[in-house]
Amino acid sequence: MATVRVVVGGAVFDQGRLLAARRSAPPELAGRWELPGGKLEPGESAEQALVRELREELGVETEPLERLAGEWPLKPGYVLQVWTARLVAGEPRPLQDHDELCWLTPDRVDDVDWLEQDRPAVALAARRLAAMDQAPPR
Repeated sequence: MATVRVVVGGAVFDQGRLLAARRSAPPELAGRWELPGGKLEPGESAEQALVRELREELGVETEPLERLAGEWPLKPGYVLQVWTARLVAGEPRPLQDHDELCWLTPDRVDDVDWLEQDRPAVALAARRLAAMDQAPPR
């Protein structure tokens, strides 16, 4: 049986908003929006991969919170798993694979053209973010 590689995506939350990243490459994905992240390396947990990828791609430190239910097929041999994450330090910048970033409130997540495989996770993340916004302060 072929090994399936996991790609971790980060639904990065900060101040009631979700971070979206616009792809600059490869050409077939350029101009579309995604949840930033990348491939799990051998010996890494999904949480470790997410922290590393967001540091490399965006120059930020994050804290993984929880994995969203489900996984979504990417190209053959790859699946996307998405984790919610809290921005801990830094201001996100498009360092690799992206040319623009934007913060979206739950009611604005459909304002950008998401990659098809990210849409279910974005919908789950937006619901989670909206619920957090409604929760009473601790």
